[in-house]
Amino acid sequence: MNGRVIGVDLGSVSAKFAVLENGLIVEEGYMRHRGDPVAALMELLSSTPVEGWETTPVSLTGSGAQRLARFLGVQPVNEVVALAAAVRHFVPGAGSVVEMGGQDSKLLQFRHDGDDMPVFDDFATNTICAAGTGSFLDQQAARLGLTPEEMGALAENCAKPPRIAGRCSVFAKSDMIHLQQIGATVTEIASGLCFAVARNFRSTIAAGREFRGPVAFVGGVAANPAMVKAFRDAVDGLRLFVPEHFRVLVAAGAAIASGETAGLTAEALRGARASSARHADEVIPPLAPFALPPVASFCAGSSGNGVYLGIDVGSISTNLAAVDPEGNVVARVYLRTAGRPLEAVRDGLARILADFPETPSVLGVATTGSGRYMTGDFVGADTVRNEITAQARAAVHIDPGVDTIFEIGGQDSKFISLRNGRVVDFEMNKVCAAGTGSFLEEQAEKLGIPITGFGPLALESPAPARLGERCTVFMETDVVSHQSDGTPLPDIVAGLCVSVVRNYLHRVVGRRAIGDRIFFQGGTAFNQGVVAAFNHVLGDKTVTVPPHHDVTGAIGAALLARDMKPSRSSFRGFSLTSETWHQDSFVCRACANHCEIHRVTLQDGRKLYYGGRCEKYETGSLQIRAGGESLFKLREELLRKFAEESDLEPNGPVVGIPEALWFWELYPFFGTFFRELGCRVVTSGPSDSETVHRGVESTAADTCFPVKIAHGHAARLLDMGIDYLFVPSILRSSKALGDFTESHNCPFIEAAPYLLDAGLSLKERKTPATLKPVLDFSLPGRQWMKPLVEMASSMGFDAESSARAARKAVSSQEKFRKALLKEGEKALSSVGDRRAFVVVSRPYNGNDPMVNTDLPQKLARLGALVIPIDFLDLPLEEVWKKHPNMYWAYGQKILAAAVAIRRDPRLNAVYISNFGCGPDSFIEHIFTELMGDKPYLGIEIDEHAADAGLITRCEAFLA
Repeated sequence: MNGRVIGVDLGSVSAKFAVLENGLIVEEGYMRHRGDPVAALMELLSSTPVEGWETTPVSLTGSGAQRLARFLGVQPVNEVVALAAAVRHFVPGAGSVVEMGGQDSKLLQFRHDGDDMPVFDDFATNTICAAGTGSFLDQQAARLGLTPEEMGALAENCAKPPRIAGRCSVFAKSDMIHLQQIGATVTEIASGLCFAVARNFRSTIAAGREFRGPVAFVGGVAANPAMVKAFRDAVDGLRLFVPEHFRVLVAAGAAIASGETAGLTAEALRGARASSARHADEVIPPLAPFALPPVASFCAGSSGNGVYLGIDVGSISTNLAAVDPEGNVVARVYLRTAGRPLEAVRDGLARILADFPETPSVLGVATTGSGRYMTGDFVGADTVRNEITAQARAAVHIDPGVDTIFEIGGQDSKFISLRNGRVVDFEMNKVCAAGTGSFLEEQAEKLGIPITGFGPLALESPAPARLGERCTVFMETDVVSHQSDGTPLPDIVAGLCVSVVRNYLHRVVGRRAIGDRIFFQGGTAFNQGVVAAFNHVLGDKTVTVPPHHDVTGAIGAALLARDMKPSRSSFRGFSLTSETWHQDSFVCRACANHCEIHRVTLQDGRKLYYGGRCEKYETGSLQIRAGGESLFKLREELLRKFAEESDLEPNGPVVGIPEALWFWELYPFFGTFFRELGCRVVTSGPSDSETVHRGVESTAADTCFPVKIAHGHAARLLDMGIDYLFVPSILRSSKALGDFTESHNCPFIEAAPYLLDAGLSLKERKTPATLKPVLDFSLPGRQWMKPLVEMASSMGFDAESSARAARKAVSSQEKFRKALLKEGEKALSSVGDRRAFVVVSRPYNGNDPMVNTDLPQKLARLGALVIPIDFLDLPLEEVWKKHPNMYWAYGQKILAAAVAIRRDPRLNAVYISNFGCGPDSFIEHIFTELMGDKPYLGIEIDEHAADAGLITRCEAFLA
């Protein structure tokens, strides 16, 4: 190209430009725009010595370019087209290009023609739910008290990054907080985050595509050396490099690719900035009329008779409170956890001590919050209590008439319903709605305003923007769109307040009854915009912000310590303010889980261990109670017993069966079928962390966790030298149950072999051969048998042998079903005084210890009797009368379990679902209706490893 042209890229986080002369980049600029991309471009062009920019043609691209392009009357260049043009021109040797900016990520792939010229032939971009990759790293750096540059430098030097969930930024945030609370170092967490983002790119954007080398890494994130290191690990040994001008290649590509240019002047920029494309239906009423005056918090009472100390270690803040024997707050501290919980506790103790003229006598100590166990060991707590109980205890102490608590913290949100001072129901956010408090802080930082100014600015808005009520990542995307359209900053801020409130009421409170005396607790209650938004949305109800609302968890913990009245406190003393320690980690190889154990070695040589899934190291990680029993191990023993009963000597081909999906229900059938044919049957073995990792990274589409882990099991079998891999498509698992006319599996189960093929390229393998019959067990007579007989014929077995094996398989499956019901009868007769919990789930997400995060064993350690759903004789006919059109077989069983559990006072329900489960998106609502006023524990599980919230739910439900 000849002449001079400027390419401008206005993205979600930054503004960039590149000046090209005769095809060469002669000037470039980059600036974060803090929510005002046009203003940033004005400053950038004015502060950079770009001669004659007002008379040079300009081409536009980027997610934030729409307003400016509309004002100038030109069509912006598509970002993918711009990047492809830049790569062809500036990086012609690249086979793949990874582009990662503030909110968008792309993979572009090129082949080379006969003249060795690059030809752009494939691309993929992030889905909206995987957005925010670059800004996510910035936010987490700030959370850790680091600049992005400091985080990159720290992370680059980590030899053993911990595993952090990489599918979604909110999940990754949950894992990061869990690692903080179990003693992982900041260096480890920072490195783990970078590797998580790289894995996320590979699994959700590359999604089964093979990288072509060499790989160019471009975009603002390429400036992070730890991300470069993580991507080198992710691209299968190919050469990865960061080209020159990596930050502005998209802008330069716009200049190369554009058919439309415009003249850009300072006057045009000012006019574009003042323009707006909002419509009347995109605004909501102002919040100012619903605001409440700020609440004063003060300390009273005396420490003369000793104090009880409460410590609440959360994701964002660490709070301490001291109360006197009458329950008055004597001293309180609110400070940032900043990824260093032990340091935060030590600093908090020092600040509490400074509030007293002399060292007080500590009569008792309790810890709460997501870091309660490590903190409890560190300080010598007399009791360790869950956050639900602590928040409720404080609220009732402040006002015995309170009946509802809204609590929004940095990462967790809670709804608590009370009756006569006791918790009768509660809910915590599902992980995808997490981070509401921290989300507002992150948006404040991105918009360039202090969080203390967020609320007042929201109250100034005359027309708050309508930003929806979806998860926080979606809200962030809407913010970028409104910025691009010129929405005033106060309207965006007020809209965020309303969205957070609607998100909380929809996703956390749901259909639960809201009382008349409502406390709004947690650090987010400082935000007057959110308080006003609650009052606006609730209409005829008003929230009350109690005194000390930001430290109610710590106050509640202190009161719980007072309730215990320990004869002598185990508190290790205020000398902890000078305590030092050493943190490291190691992998426990005592079993296939290979847990990463985090070790804290204290000054006196005492060692604290966290991060394991069993009691080998973490003896203090649960309040263990006697009498508990899980029947899930018995169920698995029966599953394998009835699958392995054949008397035939196996000497035929080796058939591999993944221990996933239908395995957990139909292994007696298929194991018997193949063994009766004389085949040698091998299974993939128990799920472990490696199965999860391989599965998550090989899926070609975003699915639920059980389907992802099935990929890992199939991949393991491919390495085991088998002759056949068995992955059937099962349309219906049985004849219609009861009076129902249908018994479908979910589409993922039906499509399992095709999903596995897409992710693992099964068709391209000569060995093993894939067996993928399409089975429908609801067909009459022997019609259901035909696909099995045809499959066996392809393996060399005659029809008579195959039919005989199928009949034997039916018998084994029926024996297994009856054995489960028999054990269920025994279990129900032995409940006694124990709390009995039925795990309501599908076979594949309720029985695999890795997929259910060992939930049954956790409940058993808390003293509960834990029963699988298929141990119950379910009243399917009653469900059919109410919901005759429920066509999913597992949905029918789940709803029948609700009926059975509700009418049996001995039974309680734990409903296990998985993030992204389509059927559960409405089945769980019907389940809730059928349970009526009987509360149940709902658990949503994905591949994230953190279980601090899970333990909190279990402890609170059993309290």
